[in-house]
Amino acid sequence: MAKLTKRTVEAMKPPAKGKQAFLWDSELRGFGVRMLPSGLQTFVLNYRNAADKERRINLGRFGVMTVEQARDQAMIKLGMIAAGTDPAEPLENPRQETTVSDLCDWYLAEAEAGRILGRRNRPIKKSTLAMDKSRIETHIKPLLGTRLAHTLKVVDIEGMQSNIVAGKTAKPRGGGRGGAITGGPGVASRAVATLQSILGHAARLDKIESHPSRGARKLASKKKTRRLSEVEIKKLGAAMRHAARNGEHPVGLAIVRFLLLTGFRISEGQGLQRLWLHAEAGYVSFPDTKGDAQIRAIGQAAVELAASQPLRKGCPYIFPADVGDGHFTAAKACLARLCAKVGIVGVTPHTLRHTFGSVAGDLGFSELTIRALLGHAAQSVTQGYVHVDEALKLAVTRTCEKIAFLLDDEEAGRAEARQKQAA
Repeated sequence: MAKLTKRTVEAMKPPAKGKQAFLWDSELRGFGVRMLPSGLQTFVLNYRNAADKERRINLGRFGVMTVEQARDQAMIKLGMIAAGTDPAEPLENPRQETTVSDLCDWYLAEAEAGRILGRRNRPIKKSTLAMDKSRIETHIKPLLGTRLAHTLKVVDIEGMQSNIVAGKTAKPRGGGRGGAITGGPGVASRAVATLQSILGHAARLDKIESHPSRGARKLASKKKTRRLSEVEIKKLGAAMRHAARNGEHPVGLAIVRFLLLTGFRISEGQGLQRLWLHAEAGYVSFPDTKGDAQIRAIGQAAVELAASQPLRKGCPYIFPADVGDGHFTAAKACLARLCAKVGIVGVTPHTLRHTFGSVAGDLGFSELTIRALLGHAAQSVTQGYVHVDEALKLAVTRTCEKIAFLLDDEEAGRAEARQKQAA
């Protein structure tokens, strides 16, 4: 046994097939090089830990690492061992090697298989998983994906949040509708919530030892208060009449009007199926919504609009897509074009929902009634019997009629006609 040098290491002969050859250093106990029949040589360190258990760890490959570099690494490891730390422990504990990216992939696979339960101890919905996946790929993995999960601290989670707000994960959308993916307090807060949920599930299911982000503070997102004024509703109605005569998609127009007349979420309106609409009783029975199965009262003008949509054989949706048997999905773009034509800014499909609730409030209905209209305090279905109370019927009827009147305002229509004649 002699001191390891470049010359002595290069002089080693490959062992027989299935065997290993070792050359140990005479000066640094436990430091050596291992050679396989293929000729591959790897620097190793043998030692005993504090529990007197013999260990062997790889330091690096000869050729990539010099003998001197390997010796320095061996001395660092021996110093750790003397201080009571076992450098091989992370290698033997898979949980210590798990990255944030690994956990994200695990979460998506398990959740898609229905093995991770979400709200009310039910499998996580596909729509929720789609949003989680988007946040994972857009924000979480680029910023923290390579980090070992067990090393995360609150400062790392809040740092990710700050970086998202600063736009470090902003990028153009690829090939689809919409503009750039940008940051903001709302986006950042939801990304943190997604990561915290993943870490929470991982800790509960023993993928990691503890929840490293507990205590991280999420930014408060700005509450959405935008609503359409009565003047803006009239303008939107005029824009819809003009667009209908100038080639705008009739299904897109119908959905925009329907959302304003009902206060439904865009996913609820676009995905509405004919079987769910109970026109004579004045309600829609959703088998699944953001708040689980529920019924929602609906006004006569909205019922008539839904009933007037042409049937398509084999398609269950009231608002069918142009191609295939799915539902229409471009109402948001239609709304943006309508608003642009009449100079209404800051409007999203949620603005229509908020407008419906605000008009109900203007008419004097209580907060509890408005919550029920919007599905926040849902009516329930018990043993197949559905009852929509009279207060709710009155509220949805008057609110729907008020909005329909503003959309179809005759004076707005006459003004539009006068402008057309003058042109």
